[in-house]
Amino acid sequence: MIDPFVPGVPLVPAEIPDKVRSGNSYFLDCGDGITAFYVDVKFNIDLHMYQNNKTNDFVGLYYNLTEGETTLSGTDYKHDIGRWQYNLYVIDSTLKSNYYVKTGSKTFLLCIFIKKNTLESFAKKNNINFKNINQITDPKKNTIIRFDRMSSESYHILTDLRKLTVGGPVFDLHLTATVHLLLSNYLRKIAGNRIIIQTVNEHDLASIIAIQKFLIDNIEGHFPTIKLMARNANMSESKFKNLFKKITGTTPNAFFMDNKLLSAKDLLEERKLTISQVSDQLNFTNNSYFASKFKEQFGLSPKVFINQL
Repeated sequence: MIDPFVPGVPLVPAEIPDKVRSGNSYFLDCGDGITAFYVDVKFNIDLHMYQNNKTNDFVGLYYNLTEGETTLSGTDYKHDIGRWQYNLYVIDSTLKSNYYVKTGSKTFLLCIFIKKNTLESFAKKNNINFKNINQITDPKKNTIIRFDRMSSESYHILTDLRKLTVGGPVFDLHLTATVHLLLSNYLRKIAGNRIIIQTVNEHDLASIIAIQKFLIDNIEGHFPTIKLMARNANMSESKFKNLFKKITGTTPNAFFMDNKLLSAKDLLEERKLTISQVSDQLNFTNNSYFASKFKEQFGLSPKVFINQL
């Protein structure tokens, strides 16, 4: 039984032996009815965790980038979750759930718990036009459960957070900012009536996710053709392009470029390669094109970015 809004009540036992899992978990009250639970661990045994909440007045948003085998199940659902599965899910506190994780799985998870009566004020404060939000957040009228895929922007926000040392006022500030950005991004998405991924055919969803993984695995190469990717997904080119955008919120080309630029940013931060070497390694057409795309994405040229590190 958990209640993330009761001070001093942890979401997990205070001491978990390394034989079970190793890594960091961190709990933060972000204020205004919002709580964050940050997890970056490796599981050393198979584990079954059961969640049964004490109250029904909040919603949990789970951003899950686990690399490994993990499953989430409840009374009416069972899904594989993690980076290459459903990696964003929203579950009402009225629902009980079971979380199964296999040994060796590396879990990076950010849970955002928000009071239902806070959702409406948060949306208004951030100028999000949300129709019938009072009905959506009324526990007597609606039980919230959605399985989805996070946007590339949300993924980049989380990977930037993961680079920071856990704990202390600086981390708390970044974690709170991350929580607000992710909440705002997700509420804008569903307020805009974008397709909910759980309505997509499971086979088609798996095919699109496989193409996403293919693009990430080949991020140092050139962008493959739509024809090739559509054939690999066993779809027509038009269906592939439409479904990719519905599921990811972006085009295949934009998804590839966003992640290529993120890789470039990571390489520059390591300070082991020159700007020219990074450009060559990631197969940009030339240094000028790389600098132009980098500045367009991050607001700084590669040279200025390095000087500010």
